[in-house]
Amino acid sequence: VLAAVLGPSLPTTVIVIGITVWARYARVVRADVLSLREQDFVTAARASGVSDTRIIWRHLLPNVMAPVIVLASLGIGSIIILEAALSFLGLGVRPPTPSWGGILADGRAFILRYPHISIFPGVLIVITVLAFNFVGDGLRDALDPKD
Repeated sequence: VLAAVLGPSLPTTVIVIGITVWARYARVVRADVLSLREQDFVTAARASGVSDTRIIWRHLLPNVMAPVIVLASLGIGSIIILEAALSFLGLGVRPPTPSWGGILADGRAFILRYPHISIFPGVLIVITVLAFNFVGDGLRDALDPKD
């Protein structure tokens, strides 16, 4: 709805994507901070007189970054699909800015005669999203503190 109201453009697409995905990151950060603030190392830092700012920068932020990095790498795939869907519907970036969704929409009129115009961008979207999901899974395994 926001993309339709503001009109199709690159800044609108960025704003729409930012508004739709920020809550996921905020929820993860909030849950991790609420969990970490009850840990012994935070209690020990408070008892030794360390300021709240230093506790945030030295203890909380480094421990929150791993889940956020994993979430970001897994979320890139959904962001790519969201941008392609907006561009396919004509609500994303406008030509001459290239977009796989725009290429898919342009090839829709020629799908019976020239199917490769739509097949290649669709396959590349799938491959790219799958690659980012594999990277996210690998990062989750590598950064999981329970191993």
